[in-house]
Amino acid sequence: MLAVENITKKFSGVIALDNVSMELHAGKVNAILGENGAGKSTLMKILSGVYNDYEGRILFKGKTISFPNVRAAQDCGIAIIHQELNLIPYLTVQENIFLGREIVNAWGLLNKKSMRLKTEALLQRLKLDVDPETMVSELKVGQQQVVEIAKALQNDSEVIIMDEPTSAISDKEVEILFGIINDLKAQNKTIVYISHKLDELFRIADRYIIMRDGCFIESGEMRSMNHDDVIQKMVGRKITLMRQKQSETSRSTELLRVENLCLRSLDKNGENVLKNISFGLAEGEIVGLFGLMGAGRTELVETLFGLHPKRKSGDIYVHGDRVSFRSPSDAIAKGIALVPEDRKKDGLVLGLDVRSNISLASLREFEGVVFLNNKRETDVAEKYIEELKIKTSSHTQPARNLSGGNQQKIVLAKGLATRPKVLLLDEPTRGVDVGAKNEIYKLILDLSMTGMGILIVSSELPEILAVSDRVLVMCEGNLTAELSREHATESIILKAAIPKSM
Repeated sequence: MLAVENITKKFSGVIALDNVSMELHAGKVNAILGENGAGKSTLMKILSGVYNDYEGRILFKGKTISFPNVRAAQDCGIAIIHQELNLIPYLTVQENIFLGREIVNAWGLLNKKSMRLKTEALLQRLKLDVDPETMVSELKVGQQQVVEIAKALQNDSEVIIMDEPTSAISDKEVEILFGIINDLKAQNKTIVYISHKLDELFRIADRYIIMRDGCFIESGEMRSMNHDDVIQKMVGRKITLMRQKQSETSRSTELLRVENLCLRSLDKNGENVLKNISFGLAEGEIVGLFGLMGAGRTELVETLFGLHPKRKSGDIYVHGDRVSFRSPSDAIAKGIALVPEDRKKDGLVLGLDVRSNISLASLREFEGVVFLNNKRETDVAEKYIEELKIKTSSHTQPARNLSGGNQQKIVLAKGLATRPKVLLLDEPTRGVDVGAKNEIYKLILDLSMTGMGILIVSSELPEILAVSDRVLVMCEGNLTAELSREHATESIILKAAIPKSM
């Protein structure tokens, strides 16, 4: 259905794709595998018309074709679901789905009734229970991801590229997506699937295509591979996942204490989003926080970081002192840092360079007499680029030009540059490959050894179990379980996370 021949793409002299050739087969799920920075997303953006300045050629149904823009690719039958959400927050769900492809009547006016009916049918198919007139900004990240999927399905495309489509959706939504993918395969559609979740790739993929450092490595049938084979081919080396070691000493110094923390809903008639949450975090301790989508995990770390001060009640103590944060800057001043769930929206200024993003939360540290001390700012940026192995041509490269995994490392560096005592991590390995994930695990463990207290939110149970000394479980705004490392198992955690009404 679709092939690329000798594709080369450069950014500011850096080779992102180097003479790449591959075939994508109809009626199959073609899995593109590789580390962050391997060139997967760059290649998909070429195929979908986002980038049009490259060397080489694209063949669609055997004919050479080029796309000057995304609309041309869509008209040809190629749609993409981006890893970084590509929605306009202040348009409705319906307006986003039909953006650029609006249905009009005989007089050239918008046929809102027809678009609403089609939107309702798509949302029903994806089992997303929201009104088509809902603003996208009011949706959770997982719900926005489902809207992205609906947007691609609306075009009835022949080639559907899915770049990390399950990175922010629940297990239930994943099952719905997999059912839709099987339906699309039966219609002989070409599915291009990028994911760092190997378990789901072995469930859904028919073929694999390995990329490494911007080059094509090999392709074949997925059934001929196992986990170790895939990882070794992706990274070119053997990787053993980092795991937390059994703690040998009890931790006594409490860095953070939360008592009866509540957060009112934005809806004045609604119940609390957080309901009397109480827990502690000790020096050098890693506490994992697990819950299903909508459990209140993100709201909890945001509240601890000084967001939503007017809706919060309850007490927060840092080093035994009661604190009241009016803003994130108050939390940073008290030694708390947050790595947010959505790096693109909340963690980075994509138009700024790597150095400026790293120093953004700690600018006072770099103040000179009149201007910023550029040398000191550069030294700090270079330090974290080396320590976190951020793949960038230099500290002056714009953050938007880096892969998702390297962008995530910049957000981590920005938080660490504030020299926190308490680090809040909200889905720190979302959209990150197995190699980079292992590096982040090692960093978390190393930071805990320095005495830093770490609260890590994750939707991946193996991740929670791998790094945590203790596990907290949330369900519908309540803290439903607090488990020691010895007693935390997947079944016990899931039982505490599932609402009783389900």
